[in-house]
Amino acid sequence: MHLRVPRPRSLAGQLFAMQAVLIAVVVVGYALFSYISDRGQAQDAAGRQARAVSLAIADSPSVAEAIRTPDPTARLQPYAVRVMRDTDVDFVTIMNPEGIRWTHPEPKQIGHPFQGHIERAQRGETFTETYTGTLGPSVRAVTPITDDGRIVGLVSAGIKVEEISKRAQEQLTALTGVAAGALLLGAVGTYVINARLRRHTHGMNADELSRMHDYHQAALHAVREGLLMLDGQYRVALINDGGRELLGVRGDVVGASVADLGLPSQLTGALLASEQRVDEVHLAAERVLVVNTSPVSGGERRGTVVTLRDVTELQSLTGELNSERGFTQALRSQAHEAANRLHTVVSLIELGRAEEAVEFATAELELAQALTDQVVAAVSEPVLAALLLGKTAQANERGVELVVSQDSRLDDGLLPPSLPARDLVTILGNLVDNAVDAAQGAVPARVTVAAYTECSGADGSELVLRVSDTGAGVDPAHADLVFQRGYSTKPADEGGRGLGLALVRQAVRRHDGTLTVTEAEGGGARFEARLPLGDAQGGESAPAAVTGSRPGPGGAV
Repeated sequence: MHLRVPRPRSLAGQLFAMQAVLIAVVVVGYALFSYISDRGQAQDAAGRQARAVSLAIADSPSVAEAIRTPDPTARLQPYAVRVMRDTDVDFVTIMNPEGIRWTHPEPKQIGHPFQGHIERAQRGETFTETYTGTLGPSVRAVTPITDDGRIVGLVSAGIKVEEISKRAQEQLTALTGVAAGALLLGAVGTYVINARLRRHTHGMNADELSRMHDYHQAALHAVREGLLMLDGQYRVALINDGGRELLGVRGDVVGASVADLGLPSQLTGALLASEQRVDEVHLAAERVLVVNTSPVSGGERRGTVVTLRDVTELQSLTGELNSERGFTQALRSQAHEAANRLHTVVSLIELGRAEEAVEFATAELELAQALTDQVVAAVSEPVLAALLLGKTAQANERGVELVVSQDSRLDDGLLPPSLPARDLVTILGNLVDNAVDAAQGAVPARVTVAAYTECSGADGSELVLRVSDTGAGVDPAHADLVFQRGYSTKPADEGGRGLGLALVRQAVRRHDGTLTVTEAEGGGARFEARLPLGDAQGGESAPAAVTGSRPGPGGAV
């Protein structure tokens, strides 16, 4: 046997019950107040009515005339009955100055003393009181009857409290009907409103909504992915911690327009787009982001949900992987060429020309070793040396000569830990790829690379990476556009164009460096990246640095 724990009432049900109880309490309270107020008003009205009737009787000449007769009752009793009927009072009692009744609704009470207070009336004063007499509790008025200035009798007119209560109850019955209608109307309205609220809250109670809110907040700020919600006017309605970090925004931006966040123009355009965006790559201040947008609509535009994923590390790893893949392909090509040379050596030996075989093999070995020694001697930093060797082989395959400037000198261990090799691969690799693309087909087809450090004054030293090509160059009017994502003078391919130089500028900015493009000597473009190293060498100047030097002819690698 399972004990089923009753499920807490939903928030909508609790609100409905609370509102129904509140309406009932208000209606009952108002009805009770109205009953008490109406009862008091009815008593006051009855007192005024009794006072008016008693004064009218006391002022009637026929009453004074009847009192002067030997038998006042004979004339006054029919008169009193007629007055009770016409004025809707319960009794009219006319008595002598000592309080002995001449009239009464019950004839057997005639001749008996009046039950009530008459002292004030005997002194000539008219007053009202509530008193319990032979007919029960009543509101009565007592006034003197005068004749030539003498008090010749007293008259009392009254209305029973029971009749007053009946009048108040009639009003209360009408009020109760109106209150019941108001309660019913309020209950129906409350039910309709709360039924709609139940649909919006999915029948959940307050505890469940509170718990869901806590889970929502915890999940919203725990995920590394960025979440951004925009309203119909493209203002920030919600942003989590991941979104702030990825977009590089600070402070309270909720309620601010997307256009005022200071984001790159293309990223801002993607967020302001009315159509859906799927897996678009955009650059933020220091990151490469994959942006997805989904409009929220329900008959009208209500806003946009934006998700952001950081692929900066992935892009860097992809660049390194492409470099390694290119290096591998270059090694494969060199292995193919080495096999051809080996076949040549074997064929010379088989033809009996051993001396020529030795001479051919020695020359090829010296050439290959010289090329490697030249790169390593100029740039002994292992990652950059490997990158240049791979790029050299790739350039040779495409008919482009890659030259390391004689000015280049970058020893191993010179770079600080704050400048990771991954960023150097991103910067130099993309600059070389861009230069090879530009120089391909030119005469001569050459790319010149310079890498060295130089003193930058009191701030320490800086790393200089310079890549020049013999291509068509860059229009000075487009000097800044070439670093924007999506800009390219080359035909678009399946993977898209215009990301390499944008990544270069992002990496340079991340290290507070500068990136410029100018016209190279003899035509073509010259890209130069300068990255501050601080006092990375412990106060010593950079070895073999050439300050303000121009890339010389160099040597072919």
